[in-house]
Amino acid sequence: MPGLGTSFGRGGATTAQQDLQNADAILIMGSSMAENHPVGFRWVIKAREQGATIIHVDPRFTRTSAMADMWVPLRAGSDIVFLGAMVNYVLANNLEFRDYIVPYTNAATLISKDFKDTDELDGLFSGWDAASKKYSAESWAYEGAEQQDQDVAQEDERGGHGKDRGDDASKVNQPHRDPTLEHPRCVFQVLKRHYARYTPQMVEEVCGVPQAAFLRVADAFCRASGPEKTAAICYAVGWTQHSVGVQIIRSAAILQLLLGNIGRPGGGILALRGHASIQGSTDIPTLYDILPGYIPMPAFGTDTRSLPAYLRKHRSNAGWWANLDTFVVSLLKAWYGSHATEANDYGFGWLPRITGDHSHLGYWLDMADGAHAGVQPGAVVQPFRAANAVPPADAVPIEGLFVMGQNPAVGAPNARLERRAMANLKWLVVRDMVETETASFWLDSPEVLRGEMRTTDIATEVFFFPAAAHAEKDGCFTNTQRLLQWHEKAVEAPGDARSEAWFMYHLGVRLKARAAMDPSPRNAGLNALTWDYPTALAHAEPDLDFILREINGRTVNDGKVIDGFRFLEADGSTSCGCWIYSGVYEGGRNRARERKATGAYGHGWGYAWPADRRILYNRASARPDGQPWSERKKLIWWDAAQRQWTGTDNPDFSRDKPPDYVPLQDACGDAALRGDAPFVMHPDGVGWLYVSSGLKDGPLPAHYEPLESPVDNTVYSQQDNPAADAKRRPDNAYASSAGDPDFPHVLTTYRLTEHHTAGGMSRTLSHLAELQPALFAEISPELAGDIGAVNGEMITITTPRGQIEARALVTARIRPMTINGRVIHQVGLPYHFGGRGLVKGDVVNDLVAISQEPNVRIMESKALVCQVRTVKGAP
Repeated sequence: MPGLGTSFGRGGATTAQQDLQNADAILIMGSSMAENHPVGFRWVIKAREQGATIIHVDPRFTRTSAMADMWVPLRAGSDIVFLGAMVNYVLANNLEFRDYIVPYTNAATLISKDFKDTDELDGLFSGWDAASKKYSAESWAYEGAEQQDQDVAQEDERGGHGKDRGDDASKVNQPHRDPTLEHPRCVFQVLKRHYARYTPQMVEEVCGVPQAAFLRVADAFCRASGPEKTAAICYAVGWTQHSVGVQIIRSAAILQLLLGNIGRPGGGILALRGHASIQGSTDIPTLYDILPGYIPMPAFGTDTRSLPAYLRKHRSNAGWWANLDTFVVSLLKAWYGSHATEANDYGFGWLPRITGDHSHLGYWLDMADGAHAGVQPGAVVQPFRAANAVPPADAVPIEGLFVMGQNPAVGAPNARLERRAMANLKWLVVRDMVETETASFWLDSPEVLRGEMRTTDIATEVFFFPAAAHAEKDGCFTNTQRLLQWHEKAVEAPGDARSEAWFMYHLGVRLKARAAMDPSPRNAGLNALTWDYPTALAHAEPDLDFILREINGRTVNDGKVIDGFRFLEADGSTSCGCWIYSGVYEGGRNRARERKATGAYGHGWGYAWPADRRILYNRASARPDGQPWSERKKLIWWDAAQRQWTGTDNPDFSRDKPPDYVPLQDACGDAALRGDAPFVMHPDGVGWLYVSSGLKDGPLPAHYEPLESPVDNTVYSQQDNPAADAKRRPDNAYASSAGDPDFPHVLTTYRLTEHHTAGGMSRTLSHLAELQPALFAEISPELAGDIGAVNGEMITITTPRGQIEARALVTARIRPMTINGRVIHQVGLPYHFGGRGLVKGDVVNDLVAISQEPNVRIMESKALVCQVRTVKGAP
């Protein structure tokens, strides 16, 4: 989540769901929260009951819209224009919270004279190289900042999830500033020029939102912000799954910083995580480019041959990332135990190295081509010796794949390509509660049924392992608000069904036993790996409470759990499996298991990282002098008598650092941040309206059309995000150009309340299948009239990737938009259906392209183009 990480310092929701009740206005975009996060939506209703204004901006009228005070439909893919116009509304009307933004953001910071904005380069920022199709961030730097040799975030192979998404290409703790905000190159003035073109008229022309409707939203949201009031923003994958997804979230961050809504009660940005542990899956990652706690995964290169070289590359000079050495060494001690010593860099050489695009989409394209940028058969990669390795032309193809908790045959973009790619594997392991379309792709996939593939020609050997459900295992979820919650096993799993922990633990035991018979250098890390977890019960289930203690961290000599990340050391005397979770076992008790909520934010119910802070950056809830902005909106404040911060939340700040603290010239780490610097992960301690380093597509958001669009970009001549990778190829085709007459309509995909993602857990349940028994496509009465469609009858939806059939749901919930005088129809499709289960339907993701947003490599599934026609003679 680099949109949040670069803006504030951490890639997690800044607030808690319960805090929404304290908001004076709530803007929900990129989400139908009432349908996809119904439990959390109760706090939105609570806020409305207390007088808050609820605003829903979305192409479709949903249950969320029905409960909102305002519903504003817009064209899918035009979010940055809408949000940019809100930023311009703030700046043009002098509505910024100036007493907040001067000390707490980089509004006063001066930018290099070499920086050129999109208004000067017609849609491009300075530093763009057309040949390599990437930016150099050198000209984005702060004036007076000490420039480093390399901007880590711009490396081709690196994703945007690690700490470098918000790290400094410059040593930015003391850049040049103008507190009057009058200097033409200060960030505040740069913002005013950048957003001047984002007007209500542009919103009407590009988004299809009437100016009057936009102005009602802007006025309501801005009036709910200031010393006495706060407003919140909620979003989900309706923002992230775009070729400009990170910059959409950055737009929201800029708006909230300008209005002073970060770190304060009723404010913030709530990133809605739709699965029970989606937040946890990035904290302790299933992502290729980071280690636990958002520590960057080392890449091949001379600067990662040794731990000191890696730390020189990634460590910040100020803020909490100055402690990267303690986080990394403690992680290595947790993984390699006594084998991790100072003499061998604590086993740093055993960590994998990034060699290229190891994302889901990158790997699947390699699978489709029968290739993988790996190493030759039998080759041995020596630690510290392969820094400049170039993958050989005859690289080993991907032979095997584990699929766990996922159903890419239905849930992944260009699912047709992904199903065909699996036929190139030698073996496939699927763990799930039911036999999914992925497990049976070789037997009854659409390609097999159409005769495009023959079962007898598919050599992939499939192993299906039944998985335990959430009620059949112990464990810990980390949800939307960074909250770790323990869940207890209610019943035993049936038959051979096992938990993920059981599977991974016993797989590890077998791999270690095999590696022990081969002491070659390539197995050194596996042989050194600590894997001594206690087991219990008949199936030898690993003790998850013991694993949580390992994650929390211990002192090495006596094995005692530590009380938080501030006690970690870089000398090998502590171990910690994930530094941001350290403290979950504070006082020797499993705090994720606790259910004794107290106070306004439920402290005592679960454990929120970091350090059980429910509202991040809450030092900003007080004025620079440490006193609350207002009595109504107080959260934490400085107690002069006790010489500490106090309040209704744990301070996201050094508890005993006074507001008037000024660091010494040579201070580092947290000691280098002033007493009025709330954003403690950033090296300058402030929120970033402008990102000098950390993003691959620009320091500020700019509107680009989706990779497929029915219209030209009228904001700039640059049509789409220049840094995005469309992955154009014959089996991943695109519309020929903007306004392709063969694909005149906008298509967006979404989730239903009654089904879960790719449908494996819901299409097999009779009560859910009965509630949503068939795939449908939402179309407007106007579009239905144009093509002769009748409600309930079958229609075809076609994109350059494929064609599906669905029942027409003719409804005014989705409306045609007038874009620059032209009527554009939009089509909505839920993506849960496939060829198995009690209810079946065509695979909607067959229509979606594989593409990569430049920062996190996510696909664009929320705004593409399609053609809709009737199906003659369908039942």
